[in-house]
Amino acid sequence: MSDSAEDKLLGTIRELVDAEHELRTKTESGELDPDTEQRRLAQLEATLDQCWDLLRQRRARIHAGQSPDDAEVNPPSQVEGYLQ
Repeated sequence: MSDSAEDKLLGTIRELVDAEHELRTKTESGELDPDTEQRRLAQLEATLDQCWDLLRQRRARIHAGQSPDDAEVNPPSQVEGYLQ
């Protein structure tokens, strides 16, 4: 994985984490209702899990001497089920 590709993916992860924190802050301040927060958080968390999964796949492929560009984004149903 080139530094720029990894940097871009890590930047996306940071943006998603920031958005997650912003949602929580808005809910705590009353700007956002809890139901909307939960819906948006679920979407953010699924996308975040996909990004972390892709980053791990790419790094594992590099470690194995394979092309990181062959890594693919897995569907939310797959990455959300890893810990269950």
